[in-house]
Amino acid sequence: MSLKPVKVALIGSGNISYTYLNTLSSGFHIIDLVGCSDLVPERSKARAETFGIRQMTTEEILNDPEIEIVVNVTEIFNHTKITKAILEAGKHAYSEKSAGCAYDETLANVQLAESKGLLFGCAPDIYMGAAYQTARKLMDDGWIGEPIAAQSWCYRGYGMNTQADVPPPGFPFGKKGTTITYDMAGYYINALVALLGPVARAAGFARSVEKHTNDNVRHPQYLQSVDTSGGASAMMATLEFENGTYGSLMLTCDGFNPEIPRVEIYGTQGTLTIPDPNCFGGYGLDVYLTRIGNQDKFKMPFSHAFGDLDPAAPTKSGKPEPCHNSWRGIAVVDMAYALRRGRPHRSSAELALHTVEIVSAIEENSQNNPGAYTIRSRPQRPAALRPGMFGPLHVMEAAIDNIGV
Repeated sequence: MSLKPVKVALIGSGNISYTYLNTLSSGFHIIDLVGCSDLVPERSKARAETFGIRQMTTEEILNDPEIEIVVNVTEIFNHTKITKAILEAGKHAYSEKSAGCAYDETLANVQLAESKGLLFGCAPDIYMGAAYQTARKLMDDGWIGEPIAAQSWCYRGYGMNTQADVPPPGFPFGKKGTTITYDMAGYYINALVALLGPVARAAGFARSVEKHTNDNVRHPQYLQSVDTSGGASAMMATLEFENGTYGSLMLTCDGFNPEIPRVEIYGTQGTLTIPDPNCFGGYGLDVYLTRIGNQDKFKMPFSHAFGDLDPAAPTKSGKPEPCHNSWRGIAVVDMAYALRRGRPHRSSAELALHTVEIVSAIEENSQNNPGAYTIRSRPQRPAALRPGMFGPLHVMEAAIDNIGV
């Protein structure tokens, strides 16, 4: 039986909106992309024209009775407020990462969604892509034996030494939600939870460089002081997963390019080296397996669809767009199917809360209570996608819809 498409709209038409709109307008049967809004009308107008949808105000989106899911891609420090408004309007909410910058505020939105019978989910959904679904299948099929330990880190610089417009003049860099912890932790935590299940305890340290000089000669604020005292710019954490696996998580934005992303899972029978969890896989971002008794790394073929698209392909806007070749937003497709099928969605509210709780615990307790923190949230490990569903979009779409097939 054919399912009625779910009407979707997007709030926030900045840089990352391109990849969401590109995915949601690509022809998924279950999605009817309606429109987008932004505080700067010129931005939403440009996006609407590019993707053939309506330019709307946020109020129009929230008041439209036919729109069922609203995607929140505003700045991270606005996510909690905008998501609350979406839920209060009686609509299902999907937020860009992270769901908030404080555990209590995020928990309040989770409870609000539950009280109103609404779905609430959050990016990142990279763990649904080809690389991490392949890694998961290899693990589930026993290729590395019992997992013992996991290592993950992200070393990068946030524009101080690179791009002319990052951070742009006036951007509140250093405020919670503008540094690396709430920005990047979700990629690594979601990937690890999809592979290993939820985190039971966390311990670690986090700090910020209180004053930083803008060393980028191309930036209008070159050599001016940048206050970075609000959010942590470096974090080192130890994670104890519920299944007994131990893991490490290191994040810093005090470095420089090139970025160093890394995820490895060590088991009793082998090791998995998995690519950057900021990408879906392919074009040099591959999964490698090392097996007991053999020191070679073997490049593993992808068992799942949703690898990255050709990075050299031109954008529809005719200008560079972040992550333009990715499938960001397929968790919204999954949420739409969950809504129509009456089943749980993979990027659940509990998973969103899990990320915020882990980051908050390490940032806020590392100075006052440096011992292990017991994580209260316990999300289900997201259901795997159906393997082998390559080909036209409707075949790939069926891999998202089919759970337990």
